[in-house]
Amino acid sequence: MRRLCSQKFLKFGIGAEFRAGAYAVCCSKISLGDRVIIRPNCMLFADPRKEGAGITIENDVMLGSAVHIYVSNHKFDDSTIPIIDQGHYQSKPVLLEKGSWISAGTIILPGVTIGRNAVVGAGSVVTKNVLAYTLVAGNPARMLRRIENK
Repeated sequence: MRRLCSQKFLKFGIGAEFRAGAYAVCCSKISLGDRVIIRPNCMLFADPRKEGAGITIENDVMLGSAVHIYVSNHKFDDSTIPIIDQGHYQSKPVLLEKGSWISAGTIILPGVTIGRNAVVGAGSVVTKNVLAYTLVAGNPARMLRRIENK
Protein backbone atom coordinates (compact mmCIF):
# COMPACT_ATOMS: atom_id res chain seq x y z
CA MET A 1 0.00 0.00 0.00
CA ARG A 2 2.72 2.43 0.99
CA ARG A 3 4.72 1.88 -2.20
CA LEU A 4 1.65 2.38 -4.42
CA CYS A 5 0.52 5.51 -2.55
CA SER A 6 4.05 6.97 -2.67
CA GLN A 7 3.97 6.59 -6.46
CA LYS A 8 0.48 7.98 -7.01
CA PHE A 9 0.11 10.90 -4.57
CA LEU A 10 1.88 14.25 -4.99
CA LYS A 11 3.29 13.59 -1.51
CA PHE A 12 2.74 10.65 0.82
CA GLY A 13 4.39 11.41 4.15
CA ILE A 14 6.13 9.16 6.65
CA GLY A 15 3.57 7.22 8.67
CA ALA A 16 0.68 8.35 6.44
CA GLU A 17 -2.20 5.88 6.11
CA PHE A 18 -4.71 5.74 3.25
CA ARG A 19 -6.87 2.92 4.55
CA ALA A 20 -8.76 0.37 2.47
CA GLY A 21 -12.11 1.69 1.28
CA ALA A 22 -10.94 5.30 0.97
CA TYR A 23 -11.11 6.86 -2.52
CA ALA A 24 -9.13 9.61 -4.25
CA VAL A 25 -9.55 11.34 -7.62
CA CYS A 26 -6.41 12.79 -9.19
CA CYS A 27 -3.93 11.58 -6.56
CA SER A 28 -1.17 13.51 -8.32
CA LYS A 29 -2.72 16.73 -6.89
CA ILE A 30 -3.20 15.42 -3.36
CA SER A 31 -0.48 15.89 -0.76
CA LEU A 32 -0.57 13.94 2.51
CA GLY A 33 1.86 14.96 5.24
CA ASP A 34 3.49 12.79 7.89
CA ARG A 35 1.18 10.75 10.16
CA VAL A 36 -1.98 11.64 8.22
CA ILE A 37 -4.80 9.13 8.61
CA ILE A 38 -7.47 8.77 5.92
CA ARG A 39 -10.12 6.31 7.14
CA PRO A 40 -12.48 4.07 5.09
CA ASN A 41 -15.21 5.65 2.97
CA CYS A 42 -13.38 8.99 2.73
CA MET A 43 -13.53 10.58 -0.72
CA LEU A 44 -10.94 13.15 -1.83
CA PHE A 45 -11.74 14.89 -5.13
CA ALA A 46 -8.90 16.96 -6.62
CA ASP A 47 -9.42 18.55 -10.05
CA PRO A 48 -7.97 16.39 -12.87
CA ARG A 49 -7.77 19.34 -15.29
CA LYS A 50 -4.25 20.64 -15.91
CA GLU A 51 -4.96 24.03 -14.29
CA GLY A 52 -7.19 22.53 -11.59
CA ALA A 53 -6.80 22.77 -7.83
CA GLY A 54 -5.59 20.15 -5.40
CA ILE A 55 -5.83 19.11 -1.76
CA THR A 56 -3.06 19.62 0.80
CA ILE A 57 -3.23 17.83 4.12
CA GLU A 58 -0.42 18.80 6.47
CA ASN A 59 1.24 16.65 9.16
CA ASP A 60 -0.67 14.96 11.99
CA VAL A 61 -4.16 15.37 10.51
CA MET A 62 -6.89 12.78 11.14
CA LEU A 63 -9.95 12.22 8.96
CA GLY A 64 -12.81 10.19 10.41
CA SER A 65 -14.71 7.74 8.24
CA ALA A 66 -16.71 9.06 5.28
CA VAL A 67 -15.17 12.54 5.10
CA HIS A 68 -15.61 14.09 1.64
CA ILE A 69 -13.38 16.87 0.29
CA TYR A 70 -14.21 18.72 -2.95
CA VAL A 71 -12.23 21.34 -4.88
CA SER A 72 -14.95 22.10 -7.44
CA ASN A 73 -18.70 22.09 -7.85
CA HIS A 74 -21.18 21.74 -10.72
CA LYS A 75 -22.45 24.87 -12.45
CA PHE A 76 -26.20 25.40 -12.31
CA ASP A 77 -26.62 29.02 -13.44
CA ASP A 78 -28.58 28.47 -16.67
CA SER A 79 -32.06 27.01 -16.19
CA THR A 80 -32.34 26.27 -19.93
CA ILE A 81 -29.43 23.79 -19.88
CA PRO A 82 -29.42 20.50 -17.96
CA ILE A 83 -27.01 20.77 -15.02
CA ILE A 84 -25.08 17.75 -16.30
CA ASP A 85 -24.17 19.82 -19.42
CA GLN A 86 -23.12 23.03 -17.61
CA GLY A 87 -19.66 21.92 -16.48
CA HIS A 88 -17.97 22.97 -13.26
CA TYR A 89 -17.08 26.22 -11.54
CA GLN A 90 -13.39 27.12 -11.28
CA SER A 91 -11.78 24.77 -8.78
CA LYS A 92 -10.31 26.11 -5.53
CA PRO A 93 -7.70 24.35 -3.38
CA VAL A 94 -8.48 22.86 0.02
CA LEU A 95 -5.94 22.98 2.87
CA LEU A 96 -6.09 21.05 6.14
CA GLU A 97 -3.46 22.53 8.43
CA LYS A 98 -1.25 20.63 10.87
CA GLY A 99 -2.93 18.78 13.71
CA SER A 100 -6.53 19.27 12.64
CA TRP A 101 -9.18 16.59 13.17
CA ILE A 102 -12.06 16.20 10.74
CA SER A 103 -14.74 14.01 12.32
CA ALA A 104 -16.78 11.35 10.53
CA GLY A 105 -19.24 12.29 7.82
CA THR A 106 -17.93 15.83 7.31
CA ILE A 107 -18.12 17.51 3.89
CA ILE A 108 -15.50 20.16 3.03
CA LEU A 109 -16.32 22.39 0.07
CA PRO A 110 -13.99 24.13 -2.43
CA GLY A 111 -11.57 26.81 -1.26
CA VAL A 112 -11.77 25.97 2.46
CA THR A 113 -8.81 26.06 4.84
CA ILE A 114 -9.11 24.23 8.16
CA GLY A 115 -6.76 25.91 10.64
CA ARG A 116 -4.07 24.35 12.78
CA ASN A 117 -5.37 22.01 15.53
CA ALA A 118 -8.98 22.84 14.65
CA VAL A 119 -11.72 20.26 15.20
CA VAL A 120 -14.69 19.79 12.87
CA GLY A 121 -17.64 17.98 14.48
CA ALA A 122 -19.19 14.89 12.91
CA GLY A 123 -21.60 15.44 10.05
CA SER A 124 -20.61 19.06 9.47
CA VAL A 125 -20.70 20.84 6.11
CA VAL A 126 -17.76 23.25 5.97
CA THR A 127 -18.40 26.11 3.54
CA LYS A 128 -15.96 28.71 4.96
CA ASN A 129 -12.48 28.76 6.46
CA VAL A 130 -12.09 27.45 10.00
CA LEU A 131 -9.80 29.36 12.37
CA ALA A 132 -6.92 27.59 14.10
CA TYR A 133 -7.62 26.21 17.59
CA THR A 134 -11.41 26.25 17.23
CA LEU A 135 -14.21 23.70 17.37
CA VAL A 136 -16.82 24.01 14.61
CA ALA A 137 -19.89 21.91 13.84
CA GLY A 138 -23.19 21.98 12.01
CA ASN A 139 -24.64 22.59 8.56
CA PRO A 140 -23.24 24.99 7.70
CA ALA A 141 -20.40 24.61 10.20
CA ARG A 142 -20.12 27.43 12.71
CA MET A 143 -17.69 28.08 15.52
CA LEU A 144 -18.77 26.62 18.86
CA ARG A 145 -15.72 27.59 20.90
CA ARG A 146 -11.99 28.22 21.00
CA ILE A 147 -9.73 25.35 22.04
CA GLU A 148 -7.68 26.72 24.94
CA ASN A 149 -4.74 25.35 26.91
CA LYS A 150 -5.77 23.98 30.30
